[in-house]
Amino acid sequence: QVQLVESGGGLVQAGDSLRLSCTVSGRTFSSYAMGWFRQVPGKERDVVAAIGWTGRTTYYEDSVKGRFTISRDNAKNTVYLQMNSLKPEDTAVYYCARARAGVLGRSSGDYDYWGQGTQVTVSS
Repeated sequence: QVQLVESGGGLVQAGDSLRLSCTVSGRTFSSYAMGWFRQVPGKERDVVAAIGWTGRTTYYEDSVKGRFTISRDNAKNTVYLQMNSLKPEDTAVYYCARARAGVLGRSSGDYDYWGQGTQVTVSS
């Protein structure tokens, strides 16, 4: 069974940084693209960033370009989301997810395994 465990969320002030981590159980981590999503109450879960299985291909949602960086360490079965210059509108529950294949996807339907989520709160 594949399990994803996120960590690194918290309460910060605007302009601060946080790094989220997501460790994935199983031996096939390096074969799959990974993504980070976020969700606020009453809204859909939207992609923030995604990374291909090699780490060479990435995607960022427009509002986080230049501020967030997704990366992965296949030796550690871990994907990261470095978040800089945080804004109050970044407040959400952040989820990591494993894609259904090696190609990174931009919608939640492209992903089949999810972590439990970690809360990120940015105060103004």
